Amino acid sequence: MKNTLTDLNNYLFEAIERLNDDSLDEEQLDREIKRSEAVQKVAKTIIDNGTLALQAKKHMDEYGTGDNIELPLLGITKK
Repeated sequence: MKNTLTDLNNYLFEAIERLNDDSLDEEQLDREIKRSEAVQKVAKTIIDNGTLALQAKKHMDEYGTGDNIELPLLGITKK
């Protein structure tokens, strides 16, 4: 499994598109709303984790690090 922050962004926009689907009846819309709320909670956790990793990296860059510390890659690649 290879997921990136770009994949997360695309998935969130897909959820918005599903919510804007005028052909959904009330039951289908309610189901999409519940689904989007669950997706939002997971996305927030992923973003919070990335924020924490970035803060840790900045702290280590400023104050020095042990060589054996690894941070999550978060699906970001260098170009």
